[in-house]
Amino acid sequence: MITGDKMQINRLFEIVYSLLNSKTITAKELSERFEVSVRTIYRDIEALSNAGIPVYMSRGKGGGISLLDNFVLNRSVLSDTEQTEILTALQTLNAINYPDVDTIIAKLGALFDKEDYNWIDVDFSNWGSKDRGTFNLLKTSIVNRRVITFNYFSSYGEKTFRTVEPLQLWFKDKAWYLKGRCLLKQAFRIFKLNRMKNLRMTEESFEKESVKELVNEPAQGINFQRVDLKLRFKPSVAYRVYDEFDENEIVKNSDGSFNVSVSYPEDEWVYGYILSFGSFVEVIEPKHIQDIIIERLEETLKQYK
Repeated sequence: MITGDKMQINRLFEIVYSLLNSKTITAKELSERFEVSVRTIYRDIEALSNAGIPVYMSRGKGGGISLLDNFVLNRSVLSDTEQTEILTALQTLNAINYPDVDTIIAKLGALFDKEDYNWIDVDFSNWGSKDRGTFNLLKTSIVNRRVITFNYFSSYGEKTFRTVEPLQLWFKDKAWYLKGRCLLKQAFRIFKLNRMKNLRMTEESFEKESVKELVNEPAQGINFQRVDLKLRFKPSVAYRVYDEFDENEIVKNSDGSFNVSVSYPEDEWVYGYILSFGSFVEVIEPKHIQDIIIERLEETLKQYK
């Protein structure tokens, strides 16, 4: 339930927003819009004035409540840099399909008197992906401190049922993860989102601990042991080489092929990534990665014999 103080804060915000978009509004119009008494509106205007917002009332025909000309909220509350940072942060929420974010950005853009705030568009989902509901469900669970359950598939294909107190969403090295306390393991764990299936938010709540301390603990539940790879690519996949590796990781050979030196966490993902290049890539080093790729290719061939 929204408390009286929160209702008033929301109403004050809406009043300022309304005044920025209208020259003059009468107290009666505001009272009807917010379904409160005219006396309550007068108290709201007094509260805004005491907070430093240059709002004033005029009597007579055409009178009403107005803001001083050219007033923008940032002169009273936020610096120009702070406004830009807030709007930029809100823009990135489009990546997880945050509800009503466009309305919020539009309102703050008007309050800050900024028209060119829509300068960035971020989308972390895969091409063609429609499953963004996961982000909203996890966000709601984290904010409201609600326990979640899901089936989890490890890098070895093992399926387990997890009950977790979610703490933080984390984007790392091309993938999304969830940090949380796993009740099955009774320890802090990190879960890769695309391995979580049948996600559900329960009615069970949990006590908020020091999230900052927990999320900075040594990571468990995900293998961060890295492997230094040396790969050689054929000229025909130059487009992928330059798309997927940094320029300082690439050396172009005289025959048009490319040598790439890169460091990745070693798990099933990296084996599958190398295999995704098919016959257009050769593992030069290390030897044990060569052996793993050969083994995977031989196993694949057996299925077609």
